[in-house]
Amino acid sequence: MDPGATADPALRRRPISIHTSRRGDDGASREPSALSRPERGATEARQEKGEREEGSMASAPAVEEEQAAAARERDLEAGVPMSPAGRLFRETHFNCYIVAVIGLGAPVDIAAARAGLEATLVRHPRFSSIQVKDDVKKNGKPRWVRTTVNLDDHIIFPYLDPAATSAKPDQAVEDYLSSLSTAPMDHSRPLWELHVLDFPTSEAASAVVVRMHHSLGDGISLLSLLIACTRSAADPARLPELPPAPSRAGPVHAQPRPPLSAGFGALVLWAWLYVVLAWHTLVDVVCFVATAWFLRDRPTPFMAASEGVEFRRKRFVHRTLSLDDVKFVKNAMKCTVNDVLVGVTNAGLSRYYFRKTSDTNNERKKSQKNICVRSALLVNIRKTPGLHALAEMMDSSKDNGAKWGNLIGYILLPFHIAMHDDPLEYIRQGKRTTERKKTSLEAIFTYWSGNLIVKLFGMKAAAALCYGMFTNTTMSFSSMVGPAEKVEFCGHPIVYIAPSVYGHPHALTVHYQSYTNSIKLVLAVDDAQFPDSHQLLDDFAESLRLIRQAASTR
Repeated sequence: MDPGATADPALRRRPISIHTSRRGDDGASREPSALSRPERGATEARQEKGEREEGSMASAPAVEEEQAAAARERDLEAGVPMSPAGRLFRETHFNCYIVAVIGLGAPVDIAAARAGLEATLVRHPRFSSIQVKDDVKKNGKPRWVRTTVNLDDHIIFPYLDPAATSAKPDQAVEDYLSSLSTAPMDHSRPLWELHVLDFPTSEAASAVVVRMHHSLGDGISLLSLLIACTRSAADPARLPELPPAPSRAGPVHAQPRPPLSAGFGALVLWAWLYVVLAWHTLVDVVCFVATAWFLRDRPTPFMAASEGVEFRRKRFVHRTLSLDDVKFVKNAMKCTVNDVLVGVTNAGLSRYYFRKTSDTNNERKKSQKNICVRSALLVNIRKTPGLHALAEMMDSSKDNGAKWGNLIGYILLPFHIAMHDDPLEYIRQGKRTTERKKTSLEAIFTYWSGNLIVKLFGMKAAAALCYGMFTNTTMSFSSMVGPAEKVEFCGHPIVYIAPSVYGHPHALTVHYQSYTNSIKLVLAVDDAQFPDSHQLLDDFAESLRLIRQAASTR
């Protein structure tokens, strides 16, 4: 389908608009000040009115300057302050973007998609705001200021070689996605884009790529928002269903005190759990601080090969895994889905490591049981906005009190590289790792301590500590739960969702995204360091197959 044949002429195919340079040769940010475009329509109208009242071109510059200053002051007063985490994602070494490929089951209907965006994302406060910093006041803090959204600035139809999209469509999507990791985004307008790739691939009839700046919100909030923009494929009149909350016990600090009728032993056990919680938190906090300063992972093929990896080109590859297989292992091992995913990651990294190091001696492999690589895991520390609350926020075009933004803490999640005769040992290790992290307040501590450091020493100090934590660890890891049923956006059935992130100092990011009965494994890798990224995907898939097979013969 040719978008130019059905869409408005203003939406005909055009290349990515590149008006700014995201970083200069010295690595510093080169993004234009958002003050250059506050509420453009209203400001221009005020300027034109001032020019007519003065009646002289000689006095127009002074009038414009005075009116612009007044408009800026009003905008700053009306704006919403950015959270410390949101401000962190503006820093040079953390200029992070979330990028998600969404496979569709039908060709893109531009008119329907445009109408859907106008009724959903465009009405959301963050997606209709720009970042404004008061450069006049000392230590001025950035704010979100509402502006007028022009969809022509956000819907992009890239020029792609027709021969490439016909012969190797999956490769064409992958290469285009990789090119976005070094393409700038204009900060004088709301920080999101929708790239239309209207040609069939091996998994979908077409695809769209959503790219947004991480300062808009954390991954869970943004995923919830995207889901709130969809409707159930079975019943387009309602929002999609999410998987039910797990029935297992939550973290220790969330468990209520047992009643007196439970007996003295239950009370003692409950008190002891809090002693363990305090001890584990202390150990994790000391380890986190040491990592931010000097405690570095040992070199492995997964560690960034050199400094500046956050500025280099990334490649995003993904593979569909069976959620039924993961749940089968979960039930067989009496653990959780996340336990299984951590275990599969242990196994996949181990397979890749021992092949990459060319170590064919099985006895030596088995003796290397203390290879530990740590990941930085972002944890949402507040309740996720409900789908209905987000839908209401977009319907009313107002902030209805739904918690939004980047309210996230960090934890250091270890992965263990080893050679086990029993594939299920990777799952047992994964379960031990996640159970241990549930008995710690590490994420809450890192969130509040980060805010305190920002208040006492400024954002640069907080960014320096965070940069140390990233560069001294090996990788990033995350997993998110998606809809439990098929969904569609404005009549476009969604086949898969493959999100990831770039702009942080890691050469490898592992992300799992569930959707209906499948899980998307998405890897974001340094393009030069991982030329065999598809082989790494194969290692993860083969690990899950062997673990599933072992679980069926227990």
